[in-house]
Amino acid sequence: MAPPPFVRAVAYGLYQDRMKAAIHALKYDRLHPAAKGLGRMLAEAIAQLETEAPPEMLVVPIPLHRTKRAERGFNQARSLAVHALESLRGTHPQWRLTLASSTLMRLRATESQAGLSPRERRLNVRGAFSVSDPAQVMGRHVLLIDDIFTTGATARAAATALTNAGALSVFVATLARARLVNQIGPGQRQAGWNDWKTTPDDWPDATVRQASIYSSQDQPSFE
Repeated sequence: MAPPPFVRAVAYGLYQDRMKAAIHALKYDRLHPAAKGLGRMLAEAIAQLETEAPPEMLVVPIPLHRTKRAERGFNQARSLAVHALESLRGTHPQWRLTLASSTLMRLRATESQAGLSPRERRLNVRGAFSVSDPAQVMGRHVLLIDDIFTTGATARAAATALTNAGALSVFVATLARARLVNQIGPGQRQAGWNDWKTTPDDWPDATVRQASIYSSQDQPSFE
């Protein structure tokens, strides 16, 4: 599989326990005050990019389809981005991060990714995103925001739409990652579905509450 169309992806921690409960409280129970604390955590993940990400970026939340947006009443990715930027203005005043919530559009109501295999996830979101105004992203660096990173299928599809519209680079930041992608090196086979770590005991302690960084250079197994 080709490397992902984004430079690097960071996450604050694992999608489990209190983190999972907090994300569910925000998304499904509409506990909006949770977005502030979660936004600060997202800001910590984004801060891991300070040595390589450009100081000026468009911040683009992964959009919901209009039907899902109407059903839920809000886009959790946008809420997280708003609070993360508020936090970063205090901790990283040198960054010029501009929220661009309407830049990316979801063209169709995709099936829930939960329970799908990596291939099914890729097919589910392939061509699902479009840029509303390519002139807005042409020649710009973009920071893509979402709540959970599982296999990277959504991030890959969204980043493809952004780069096709002329974005110079795309970075990805999420609150949590649902699985740890196997580390593979040159000459090694890419990880299959059965190779993915799926239980907390399989993950190193060092990855918890610490942003985990993946890139197109060292993680060709993104799916």
